[in-house]
Amino acid sequence: MSEHRLDIAATLLLALAAIATAWATYQSSVWRGNQAQAQSASIAARVESTREAAVANRQIQVDVAIFTQWVDAFARDETELADFYRSRFRDEFEPAFAAWVATRPRESPDAPPSPFAMPQYRLAATAEADRLEEQAAEHGREVQRDIERADDYMLAVVLFAMTLFFAALSTKLKSRDMRIALLGLGYVLFLGTAVWLATQPVSLSV
Repeated sequence: MSEHRLDIAATLLLALAAIATAWATYQSSVWRGNQAQAQSASIAARVESTREAAVANRQIQVDVAIFTQWVDAFARDETELADFYRSRFRDEFEPAFAAWVATRPRESPDAPPSPFAMPQYRLAATAEADRLEEQAAEHGREVQRDIERADDYMLAVVLFAMTLFFAALSTKLKSRDMRIALLGLGYVLFLGTAVWLATQPVSLSV
């Protein structure tokens, strides 16, 4: 191989590696940005989940307090007072209370201990808290994936930089055999990295 062809090969490798380095750097930056967005979404979802869980806890406390007062009034046969508390049951508590009463708790030893043990006792705030928690977890998984992808592209940047180094060094050597060896190593490294990078996901987010 003539010196002129070696120069062309080195120049071509320098150009390809420079473009590939810029692309890998850009992709690493984009995935870092995606990671930051996913992390913000995860934090926001977890904050909302905590808020909904707090609402559910307050609703449970209200249900327990009113139900306890109703039980006391009912046990003392204070019908008017029992009706007073009964009318103040929350809508979400009503189905569980009705289902519990249907089990005849005063007569059946197998009856659930309270309406709160009934499957009908479901709070929308609890369901929303669970949904948001799962959403936060999914965003957390996205964060981990984005970190891994950004790290992969950064590794590609390092490998392409090594290719640039081999290509640039080959232009400084006088030995033809050494130039061929360095260029061969550079092309192998470049092609191997490019093929591996082609299997990685691409993000065009801005």
